[in-house]
Amino acid sequence: MPVRSSANTIPWQDLLFWLALAAGPVCWLALYLLLQPELQPAWPLASPLAYLLPVLLYPVLEEIVFRGLIQELVHDYLSARVFGPLSAANLITSVLFAGMHLFTQPPLWAALVFFPSLVFGFFKDRYQSLTTPILLHVFYNAGYLWLFAVPA
Repeated sequence: MPVRSSANTIPWQDLLFWLALAAGPVCWLALYLLLQPELQPAWPLASPLAYLLPVLLYPVLEEIVFRGLIQELVHDYLSARVFGPLSAANLITSVLFAGMHLFTQPPLWAALVFFPSLVFGFFKDRYQSLTTPILLHVFYNAGYLWLFAVPA
């Protein structure tokens, strides 16, 4: 399927969407096995705002800015540039997205944000909509922050 054409299915009928959803728990498990943090699964109940802002609000705002604005603007200039299943606009936007996370994350974590950003951008290109990237972003943030964020 060409990168900028609308998919004929909705995300729930798309195997790639389900694989992208499954990637979240797989990554969380890998991080858990690698880092072996002390889990505090009830912490969002004690600090709901500290959990809900980065889980619900930030993904929506980030997807509007990065996929809805930046990726679309870059597509206007590099519309025919594609590297496998990834558009040049997605690659450039993902570099910017990871770079912006340097303001709030250690360098390694900010760099690792590049990979989920590619997933979000891929689904923006695939469906020409922000719905799927926002859903994935919310899901990835929800699990990651629930398991690995240090409560304030």
